[in-house]
Amino acid sequence: MNKDEVRARISAIGVVPVIRASSLEEAQFAVEAVRAGGIPIVEITMSVPGAIEIIRNLAKSVPDAVVGAGTVLDVEAARRCLDAGAEFLVTPGLDVKTVEFALRENRFMMAGALTPTEVITAWQAGSDFVKVFPCAQVGGPAYIKALLGPFPGIPLVPTGGVNLHNAGEYIAVGSAALGVGAELVLKPALKSRAHDVIRDTARKFFDAVDEARRWAPPIESMARRGQA
Repeated sequence: MNKDEVRARISAIGVVPVIRASSLEEAQFAVEAVRAGGIPIVEITMSVPGAIEIIRNLAKSVPDAVVGAGTVLDVEAARRCLDAGAEFLVTPGLDVKTVEFALRENRFMMAGALTPTEVITAWQAGSDFVKVFPCAQVGGPAYIKALLGPFPGIPLVPTGGVNLHNAGEYIAVGSAALGVGAELVLKPALKSRAHDVIRDTARKFFDAVDEARRWAPPIESMARRGQA
């Protein structure tokens, strides 16, 4: 899947499940459950043991899912994730060198940012979407709305504190997609292998985004320097 296809898939679905699995088997279970709920996208965080091998195995065993790497801290980690088959990269904060690396490799990048300065720096460095983290702790949907005032076309992805109660509001104020972790891939359900619980929660997030988009204005990305 090329960069444009990854962008299109994430844009269309509007939800990026963040999976913190303790084993390959657990990760595969989580992927199957969220796929059954209509979300064929997963972000495997580098903070879990064996993350690179989990990404490598998922990329081979679930070819129709978009498997990305999260909590990528530097260029070396980014390179290992791409070599393992990651389709996109996500950083928790802004590391311009990692953004530039993804741009050179022509791979989809979602750089982490929090302040207006970090948002515009991530965008100008070449990040495709900008992850706003931790979003709930600094104002939630109201903060995204405030950022989109000066940056109306930068695709923002709020992460941290996104749940079923506020998902629709985040979309309504203009978020391009949502990063959702434990509120979607519920830890008790993951441990007990409650497939239907995770599947149904994924479906609820999918439906919440779809419903909110019926009323939200369309998002138009800002043209990058040198582009039409």
